[in-house]
Amino acid sequence: MRGKRRFIVAAMVAGLIGLDAARAAEPPIYLGVDISYANEMDDCGAVYKAGGKTVDQYRFFKSAGANTARIRIWNDPDWTKYSNLADVKRSLRRAKAAGLQVLLDFHYSDDWADGDKQVAPKAWAKLSTPDQAKALYAFTHDTLIELHREGLMPDLVQVGNETNGEIVSSLAKAKEPIHWDRNALLFNAGIKAVRDAGRETGTRPRIMLHIAQPENAEPWFEAATKAGVTDYDIIGLSYYSKWSKRSMAQLGQTINRLRHAYAADVLVVETAYPFTTQNADSSPNLLGEDSLIAGYPATPDGQKRYLVDLTQLVLASGGTGVFYWEPAWVSTRTCGTRWGKGSNWENAAVFDYKGETLGSAEVWLKHAYVLPVEVTFKTRATTDTAFIDGDFLGGVGPRPMTREGDVFVYRTRLMPETSVTVAMAATAAAVAEAPAVTATIGDRAATVPLREQP
Repeated sequence: MRGKRRFIVAAMVAGLIGLDAARAAEPPIYLGVDISYANEMDDCGAVYKAGGKTVDQYRFFKSAGANTARIRIWNDPDWTKYSNLADVKRSLRRAKAAGLQVLLDFHYSDDWADGDKQVAPKAWAKLSTPDQAKALYAFTHDTLIELHREGLMPDLVQVGNETNGEIVSSLAKAKEPIHWDRNALLFNAGIKAVRDAGRETGTRPRIMLHIAQPENAEPWFEAATKAGVTDYDIIGLSYYSKWSKRSMAQLGQTINRLRHAYAADVLVVETAYPFTTQNADSSPNLLGEDSLIAGYPATPDGQKRYLVDLTQLVLASGGTGVFYWEPAWVSTRTCGTRWGKGSNWENAAVFDYKGETLGSAEVWLKHAYVLPVEVTFKTRATTDTAFIDGDFLGGVGPRPMTREGDVFVYRTRLMPETSVTVAMAATAAAVAEAPAVTATIGDRAATVPLREQP
């Protein structure tokens, strides 16, 4: 590849890939539910029905098509008996008995950690940063080791929840710029704890880092990379239209850029949509009229179509799945929260106010999605490096290709019948001047090699 070169396109044929096949292949497709409230709901007497018959939450979502349960864990939540280690063990047993994978979500707080707050556990609050890192490592590592001893090792682990701000900090620091030397030390302590626990137990939980709302993700991961936070497997995003400045289309564009910019899968690990704006109790609904998107009314059908369309968008953008946050947090007569009697989310559950399934979960999880096909761009290696650029990258700029023997390759996933224009050169700077070629990814195309033209 001396200077400019011309290329021709050849397509190799492979069979269509279905959703079941995709789940068994790399990358996996995650269709999940965060049902961290499940134990509390059962203790409060919540009843869930499908076809008039009472169902267990975990088994219902498994039968509906979910493959992963997301469970949160707080450090020492002395204000509740839920989401502590004992409660998490109960949840993991139920999830695994139902045949679900588990994503364990460490908040690193005694209470809710989210995009607006990352309050340190009270036991860590007065420690120095190095000692906080040691405490975070120990809590993560020891929790995973104890879970493994009981046959409850999670398949995926979140190092922090919606960590837009500096973790293990305070409400005041949530309004300040992140001190990345400190933040990176803490994140890397958690990441190392997961890797060490996996190595010691002969397992390999995948690590997720999680940012609330897509507009915050790209600057956060750019800063994290510069600070040395790089050893993770999945980028998780929360997407709620109420709190996001990005449209669904822009969410898809963000996912596409992230998955090319970083060596990680990208998925929406939190979303929800109301099936009504009416209230079943005195506790105010968090998702109301301000959460609606044009074309998706607050009806059971609107909720179904939102979930199906969002999931298809995520997958088409190269993402690897969608999780629904608290689809079974319904209103009960006996329980409530610090914010009111009942539930703040019952109008965004996937069960109606009588406990009967709305069909949203079944339609969403079992929909026949059109999946991207695996595509490999390749060219003969005649230099030490090679870079590729094209419209399919979404504007992230030239990406390095990987040398495999006597060729350079770049692997990605593209939707069938997609036309892409690409250019390659020996250096990133030269890509813009390299001749471009256009390729159409046929409905049965699995690879698109680019061969040097004689």
